[in-house]
Amino acid sequence: MSLEMARIAVSDGVVLTACTPHIYPGLFENTGSDIIRRVAMLQSRLDAAGIPLKVTHGADIQIVPELVVRLRSGSMPTVAGSRYFLFEPPHHTVPMELSRLIFDALTAGFVPIVTHPERLTWLDDEHYPLFTAAARQGAWLQLTAGAVTGGFGRRARYWSERLLGDGIVHVLATDAHDPIYRSPLLSEGRVAAEAIVGREEAARLVEDRPRAVVEDRDPADVPRPPGLEPGFRGQSPPAKKARSGFLSRLFRG
Repeated sequence: MSLEMARIAVSDGVVLTACTPHIYPGLFENTGSDIIRRVAMLQSRLDAAGIPLKVTHGADIQIVPELVVRLRSGSMPTVAGSRYFLFEPPHHTVPMELSRLIFDALTAGFVPIVTHPERLTWLDDEHYPLFTAAARQGAWLQLTAGAVTGGFGRRARYWSERLLGDGIVHVLATDAHDPIYRSPLLSEGRVAAEAIVGREEAARLVEDRPRAVVEDRDPADVPRPPGLEPGFRGQSPPAKKARSGFLSRLFRG
């Protein structure tokens, strides 16, 4: 399956990908050392198969109280050993201390990349400011390419377009899980994002900032999303308000 996914990624123009399994204490008990070992094994298999894809390591890390301690110890790995790490909010519960956890990580020298906020079931107008505040606080935001194209439904697409239109998204990623239903395709998401943020910023979403993460560049030296610059007024208002609730689900096309 991994080799098949790698071939799909290469055919879509991907040259480097981060293998980032979940770490969720009590459910996904992955560790940094084991992830690094297995990614090295995968790279050997890719090389032997003649698949021109480079892989590096990381993890999609659930919010836990001992986050900074485990990042420092390496039991929760950053992306490619850099200061950047994937920070996954709970899907169905509003995190009460998101701002404090982000502050603690930033103060310790790490940069959280908040993954797929557009797909969280609790995201609504009331909680949207949590993510604008997180971006202004210094965290990075990462969207899923399939959400921007509508692959995760209208609701995820709406929030993707709103986050992009507000200019606070740093990275676009595949969040691939398998070759069929969650395949490692990025180009269609890039095209969809380009219609909102323009070609130059779309390139930053999939090339420049991901490269900066792997190279462990200081975020101060990386071009920020336009919405974090003074005087930004938005680039593309969302076409529709997100729908929620039982009745609205009944009437979706």
